Amino acid sequence: MHALISVRALSFTFILSSVMLLSCFPEAKQPLPEEIQVTTELASLPAEPIRMDSFGLPEELFEVTERRVRNGETLSAMLAPFGLGSQRVHEIVQASQDVFNVRRINSGRPVHFYVNPETEELSFFVYESSNREYVVFDLSDEVSVHVSSREITRKTRHISGEINGSLYVSLTEQGGSPALVSALAQVYAWQVDFYRIQRGDSFTVVYEQLYIDDEPVGIGRIKTAHMNHRGTDYYAVFFDQGDTGHGTYFDLEGNSLQKAFLRAPLDYTRISSRFTNRRYHPILQRNMPHHGTDYAAPVGTPIRAVGDGVITHAAFDRNNGNYIRIRHNSVYETGYLHMSRMAAGMRRGTTVRQGQVIGYVGATGLATGPHLCFRFWQNGQPVDPYRVEMPPSEPVEPRYRFQFTAAKHAALVQLFPEKHLHGPQLHLAAADLLQHPAALQSLVLVQ
Repeated sequence: MHALISVRALSFTFILSSVMLLSCFPEAKQPLPEEIQVTTELASLPAEPIRMDSFGLPEELFEVTERRVRNGETLSAMLAPFGLGSQRVHEIVQASQDVFNVRRINSGRPVHFYVNPETEELSFFVYESSNREYVVFDLSDEVSVHVSSREITRKTRHISGEINGSLYVSLTEQGGSPALVSALAQVYAWQVDFYRIQRGDSFTVVYEQLYIDDEPVGIGRIKTAHMNHRGTDYYAVFFDQGDTGHGTYFDLEGNSLQKAFLRAPLDYTRISSRFTNRRYHPILQRNMPHHGTDYAAPVGTPIRAVGDGVITHAAFDRNNGNYIRIRHNSVYETGYLHMSRMAAGMRRGTTVRQGQVIGYVGATGLATGPHLCFRFWQNGQPVDPYRVEMPPSEPVEPRYRFQFTAAKHAALVQLFPEKHLHGPQLHLAAADLLQHPAALQSLVLVQ
């Protein structure tokens, strides 16, 4: 019995001694160097970054659906499938008041919904108001709304071709857009009658193509252009006198392509009746003077002021219907008759700019169908605008002549890169450039 107790005591003493011995070496409790290295490596691995989509939202954390706004769809109807009641919709409307009018959500535009997969609640939705701008509605906590825009990149494009039908068909066949056709027609509004374009005419255009996420979304400025119409060359060089930010187009001699008045106040289908001193009136059924030009066009077609001026009359009468008259200066006045309605803010005394929309085509007053009767007065007398030599706008100022010369030659290089700086049209006096290094610098930079 005593022997057993002695053995047990000895065993306890050994264990106790071992524990005390190990406590003297704390490093023995630490993991092996290999373990330290592995643990450190695992802890130092960076977390995978969360990628943001084009709206700046972490798309991968949500279930995202996209569709287009349906015809006549309200905000309440749009959000109802996500369980948002009238109170929540009211909060969204209130939060949007100073940022975006939700009544301007248009059918056909894309809308994106971001649902939290854990709570199955709608956290965000994004409405694309245009190809560039979008509205983000954050519903994650307190409702917040902000408007953002995608970055636009600009690339210079060069298109040329020969017209085999219409300018529209020929230019779009070369990869141009309808917007480019319209822009080119505006550049040459006074030089080229696009209703008389014929086969064999040719065009070359250098312009800015706008992109968002590598997708074309529109056009920027036409930098320069050339048209050969009925054997005559027409050049257009964009030039900003004095870096005002409001440049315009000039020919190679520095004369402005923009006249004091637009050739026509609208995009019309055809001229249904011209200026004459004797015309049979279809409603009054008698011959009488028609001192105007009738442009047939669909109801609602925008009507633009042909020049800067002040409105002297804006009202309705039984003959002219909705009618605006504009005084441009001491010599010229214009009138716009039979409009369906006037644009907002059009009243007597209002100052308008060339190209500004003043109303819309209709058939009010004595009219048998939708059209604009356009009147033109010179020194108080009605005249045919197609027989009047319109005054040109100001040419390039003498103090900017050398900068324009550089811009002109740079434009020719862009139009005809295969010709480089050879030929009589591309001759530039070396003495001029040496005396005006700013012009030489402009030439180098623009190329």
